Amino acid sequence: MAICQRLTFVAVNLVFFLPAFAQEPDIRSFAGEAWYGVYMNGEKAGFSSSVFEVADSGTVKVVEDVTFRLRMSGVKQDMRVVTTREFAADGTLTLIESSVDDTGGKKEFRVTVEGKTMTVRTRVGGNETVTTAPRPQESLADTLALERFVRSGPAVGASVTYRMYEPMYSTEIEGTSWVVSITERLLDGTPTKVFEIKSVLAPLGVEQTSFVAEDGTTLEDSLAGTITLRLEPKEIAMNVDYANDVIVANAAKLDKPLPDARTRESVTLDIHGPLAKEHFVEDGRQSFKQTESTVRFTGKRIAADAVKSVPLPITDTALLEWTKPSMFVQSDSPELAAKAKEIVGEETDALTVSSKLSEWVYRNVRSTYSARLTNSLEVLDTMEGDCTEHSMLFIGLARAAGIPAREVAGLIYAASPDPGFYFHQWATVWVGQWIDVDPTFNQPIADATHIKLAEGDLLEQARLLPVIGRLTIEVVE
Repeated sequence: MAICQRLTFVAVNLVFFLPAFAQEPDIRSFAGEAWYGVYMNGEKAGFSSSVFEVADSGTVKVVEDVTFRLRMSGVKQDMRVVTTREFAADGTLTLIESSVDDTGGKKEFRVTVEGKTMTVRTRVGGNETVTTAPRPQESLADTLALERFVRSGPAVGASVTYRMYEPMYSTEIEGTSWVVSITERLLDGTPTKVFEIKSVLAPLGVEQTSFVAEDGTTLEDSLAGTITLRLEPKEIAMNVDYANDVIVANAAKLDKPLPDARTRESVTLDIHGPLAKEHFVEDGRQSFKQTESTVRFTGKRIAADAVKSVPLPITDTALLEWTKPSMFVQSDSPELAAKAKEIVGEETDALTVSSKLSEWVYRNVRSTYSARLTNSLEVLDTMEGDCTEHSMLFIGLARAAGIPAREVAGLIYAASPDPGFYFHQWATVWVGQWIDVDPTFNQPIADATHIKLAEGDLLEQARLLPVIGRLTIEVVE
């Protein structure tokens, strides 16, 4: 069984949205570094450092470096994400460099800002792309916004806004922070005001809670109650022993196995936890009903002979948007196109094409646990991975074959390591209607136990952050 861990990278970037240094009138006094322990649902999972540098010329460099050390069903996994931002002496943004180093290699993102234009270069899966767009609005003032806000001594209810361009999502994210409470703590033996700050990151709707000392030092950041950064001495922050098994820790366990999970006609579940309406993805296979105390989920099996398949090619322009290449789904690459043609041959029935691609991925991709920022080309090269790798390769092949396809994330029932619902990724494709396909389990139509909570790219899947590891599920007989 393979479980999706791709959302870790979303959390890594978003948790650093708020700055971590105290501001003084002389910007050179910012220079220094801070270390944080990284925790997932209360368990130590890694460490990070934040470095603020000011050159003699007045230019500023801010470096965020985070390392995750996790287990995935006993398998050790390391991930490192480094983001560098550079600002001119007048505070204008000039450069963003971001890299993700994982078991699949390094992915690189570089944004160069000149005048009113930015140039974005990405290298993912050995595929390099270059695009241009209007410059983002972000400046050094946004990086320092929270410190300035706290140092001004705001009252409860006061707020501030700021922006951050994220090349991995190809979008500029806006944040709004406001003071929830002000308390006094002893820090190093000195009474110090500590501000509890709530933040919302648009367009995600993800909440972040921060505790910031009156000098602007961030003591703790918690993103959606899932990822927490805690200020610690360097040697304590770096003390990580791979104790956090993210697959087991984040699952919604059951007290007994679910009979006939893969073949049952339907399943009814009561889900407890912080589900919101944006997680209620309803279609012909699943539905949600909100009550005062729980969310009732109903999933059912869709028979293949009930699907009205269409012949290829598909000509609907709205649907064809989901055949286009993206940063992580390089469906225009010759390698993916050739492999899709090899698998499909002359077949033109959309459902049959989808089923052939799904079965080929299932039979040829070796199942391993992997914490990585996945893309279709990389999986075609390595031919191994967990549910994320299976689904991303399938989506790349499906789009290359002319079938609209997009990512899906949520939960699925599995009997091991313990009976329960585990976070998982699969795909949805249009073959005359949208159907869910799970190549990890060789399901041309996903079974009734798949609980779809998000559809779309990495940014859309970020909406799952508030629920990871925080759901409990009961089977309704």
